Amino acid sequence: MDSVDFEVLKRSADWVEQGRRVLLVTVVKTWGSSPRPEGAMLAVRDDGHVVGSVSGGCIEDDLIDRVRKDGIKATRAEAVTYGVSADEARRFGLPCGGTIRLVLEPLTRESGIRALLREIEEGHLVARRLDIASGLATLHPTRATEGLRFDGRTLVTIHGPRYRMLVIGASQLSKYLAQIAVGLDYRVTICDPREEYTETWDIPGVTLVRTMPDDTVRAMGLDERCAVVALTHDPKLDDLALMEALKSPAFYVGALGSRANNAKRRERLREFDVTPAEIARLHGPIGLYIGSRTPPEIAVSILAEITAVKNGVARDAMVPVAEAKAGLAASPACPVDA
Repeated sequence: MDSVDFEVLKRSADWVEQGRRVLLVTVVKTWGSSPRPEGAMLAVRDDGHVVGSVSGGCIEDDLIDRVRKDGIKATRAEAVTYGVSADEARRFGLPCGGTIRLVLEPLTRESGIRALLREIEEGHLVARRLDIASGLATLHPTRATEGLRFDGRTLVTIHGPRYRMLVIGASQLSKYLAQIAVGLDYRVTICDPREEYTETWDIPGVTLVRTMPDDTVRAMGLDERCAVVALTHDPKLDDLALMEALKSPAFYVGALGSRANNAKRRERLREFDVTPAEIARLHGPIGLYIGSRTPPEIAVSILAEITAVKNGVARDAMVPVAEAKAGLAASPACPVDA
């Protein structure tokens, strides 16, 4: 789930425990263009204070105005639709005549938001099932491939770390990469069997394992919501893990290194039982070209590429590091190291 939406739940639980009335607003359907996706959340307190967002701002303003004028008197959830007409779409900031449907749920201590937060904080992926008529909410285990469902009577929302990331190597770059990835709502595992690299590891919210990377790949049971990033430059650690990852459904597999080193890596993989199609899935050198030089900038570059792949951006719309450097190297005025 989005970290913004986690903050919505956390603040909502705090407000309810303070005795305030709170309206939890969830996007359940969009038509046309919409600033926020299905599942996005907003919480409105009884005095008009808000956290989160469901649109570009105008729907929030309308909801705040309603709460300030009338308070939060509802005792059960209801569905509302904004932007049915072109005039409403313009009024509520929905581009291209977009339409958005929301569920407005008045929260109580019985809504179970604190229990939901505990499940998320423990790293569990859960579904919250809300019965619209009764207001009863229950939590259930779910799968990463499940999504929001709303049939007018029941709202099912998915919460927790839906994406996982395995980073091979506990380097300085790994620390920046892990910190940003956690902010992007990945459940991050750092794998490095070398004690000299792991003794000073101190990034909260990240799992550190000291097993061999290829064993870790197999143990994690990678699925289509996993990314694997190899950062050690050590073939003994990277190659076998990459071989296992390339045979998995992981949506992204990448390795740090120069163009020359990545060419050698591909040659080594061909000597193992890795098919040309599997090798073609390997991203390397990893990252989108942003002129990055420092570890934090390189981490941003890597995560930009991972995000683009996750969101289905066409490859010809991206500028990978390898292609950019190849182009720069071809220019006499801009020599670039391999």
